[in-house]
Amino acid sequence: MLQLKKCICIMISCLMLVCSVWGTPVSATAARDKQDILKDIDDYMNRSMKANHIQAASLAIAYKDEVFYANGYGTLADGPGVTGNTPFPIASLSKSFTALAVLQLADSGRIDLDAAYASYFPALSPRDPRVHDITVRHLLNQTSGLHDKVNPDMTRTPQLQSLQEANRILTEVQLAHDPGTAYSYHNPNYVLLASLVESVSGERFSEYLNSHIFKPLGMNHTFTMSNTQQISGNEKIPPGHYVSLGRAVSQPEPAWFVDGPAGIVSTAEDMSIWMQAQYQGSLLSPALMTQYHAAGDIGPYGMGWLAKESESGGGRSISHSGIFWTYKSEERIYLDERMGIAVMFNSGINAFVNYSAFIDGIADIMRGETPESSFVNGRNMEMIMLALILVTIVWGVYAYLRIRRRNKRLTIGQLIRITAGRLIPLLILLFLSPLMTFIGGGRVVPGFGIWTMLSSPIVWLAVWSLINLVHMACYYTVYVQHSKKSRLESGHR
Repeated sequence: MLQLKKCICIMISCLMLVCSVWGTPVSATAARDKQDILKDIDDYMNRSMKANHIQAASLAIAYKDEVFYANGYGTLADGPGVTGNTPFPIASLSKSFTALAVLQLADSGRIDLDAAYASYFPALSPRDPRVHDITVRHLLNQTSGLHDKVNPDMTRTPQLQSLQEANRILTEVQLAHDPGTAYSYHNPNYVLLASLVESVSGERFSEYLNSHIFKPLGMNHTFTMSNTQQISGNEKIPPGHYVSLGRAVSQPEPAWFVDGPAGIVSTAEDMSIWMQAQYQGSLLSPALMTQYHAAGDIGPYGMGWLAKESESGGGRSISHSGIFWTYKSEERIYLDERMGIAVMFNSGINAFVNYSAFIDGIADIMRGETPESSFVNGRNMEMIMLALILVTIVWGVYAYLRIRRRNKRLTIGQLIRITAGRLIPLLILLFLSPLMTFIGGGRVVPGFGIWTMLSSPIVWLAVWSLINLVHMACYYTVYVQHSKKSRLESGHR
């Protein structure tokens, strides 16, 4: 009996040990050699950059309480390799910094998130009375009622020159909707927030960020710029590119006022520190930290972050992407896993490049999984576009010869149908701007932005349109010739 009890105790102890192992999974990252993980990450980054014609990139990984990895890939224009301390524009990743500045002032009782923005600017006299209903929280959540169609951002001429001009945005605007009723991503919301930080703190916005965020965190290589023209004037920043027909084209970033929503330049080292701070919880009081990382009342956009709860059991995450026409950035922080990944590129938004896939692939490697590979990448899609252009030219020559040899007379109905069909690619080109605005949720995209994002498809549509115009001219020539011939034959009878 004693022996039986002893066996039962041993079995129970073993069962409890097994259960404790199941209940506390070993981190895949901790279980593998770090050098092997870094090698896999480097291989993945180099392979993915080559597959998407990306010239230079910078990668930041924060894991638990360490800067796990900060590295650069590619080279600068004059030859030096990119490192973890090479500065890159982070574009709209800047919004989470601006939101933090506002929340710091709220934490100290100097800003009320639910107070009207206009209450901090008594001299503000807007044409639309609903402007007085815009709260600080509405601006943070992108639910202010401002919209690209009623308040041009990238297409504004001239662009703003300083934050002191920010309230001009609200003076003449007619809001697209009542504040707090609809979400509309709009960069000037964060221009206004940066102006608010200046007004309340009594410091220039750039100085506030440096004194209250960058320096306290140890982000010693991070700085701000007020407009994109300052990128070209900084030789340390890798020159930006866009891709056309498989070729990376160096191009200065067009002029755009970005102080507040998109004006920060940072490094992989500094971004790793920034991401660590998000899950270490020391940036704000617990209540405001919770709000900082939470979704808004309307949709997932909260305060400078897109907040998400993973359905696959990965826990909470916050993320943001940054878009310039010749630079791109992606950042995602897995709060419950205490892991953050950010990647900055010197290549702009492109219809064929899935930049967020870089984050997914690196997260897979960190978790001990194999990153997914997709046929859809910049290189393959550009090759398809080149093939389409070649096929279109061959078809165009063949169709031209057939039309010239046509002996059968065309009817007016046939000519109208041919004309309508052949005008389709030209109409797509002509209406590409409103089409992109519709697809982009109402954001008005300038012509240069459309070109950098869709240059290869635009070239194909232009070639196709030109060929169709030549064909139409031939069809009309054939129609006129046959009509004359028919009249002559009728006259001889």
